[in-house]
Amino acid sequence: MTKPLSEMSLEELWSLFPIKLVEYNPDWKEWYKEEEKLLAESISKPNIERISHIGSTSIEGLIAKPTIDILLEITDSCNLNHLVENVEKVGYILEKQPNKPAPHMMFMKGYTENGFDDKVFHLHIRYKGDWDELYFRDYLINHKEIAKEYAQLKLSLKEKYEHNRDAYTDAKTEFVKKYSSIGKESFK
Repeated sequence: MTKPLSEMSLEELWSLFPIKLVEYNPDWKEWYKEEEKLLAESISKPNIERISHIGSTSIEGLIAKPTIDILLEITDSCNLNHLVENVEKVGYILEKQPNKPAPHMMFMKGYTENGFDDKVFHLHIRYKGDWDELYFRDYLINHKEIAKEYAQLKLSLKEKYEHNRDAYTDAKTEFVKKYSSIGKESFK
């Protein structure tokens, strides 16, 4: 019998959910739109400031982990307990973020005891703000040569950190911060 995800060690989880990079899939836009509609209906629009498709799956032509990243910005008056309940009702699992106070919440969907489901989502919830993920996304959309550099970086890191998601993410940080900052300046 397979162990529940909640009982697995980090190493077991990394083994079950390795870094996987695939060619861009045009269906990702539709998957995002379907999920955006589901979230808007379950959370209710008065609690939502903005929903955005972020991450590599939002950038046409870019290789990516086949995970749809969604940034959900909520109103100051949003009831966080009600929010968590409603997000969990549509299949998301809250990932504890002890170093990031609420409402910086992270939810995951599409992770099973047998590995990835057909569709995988990460939902990042925050109050409305000036988020680097949006600048980074838009900068790569507008600068294809930088997007190609990012793809090469990801490919090289995947080989090194296939079974260590934290190290993979950390190794991309300098690149992401650099172009988020440049994007923030250029999109003023």
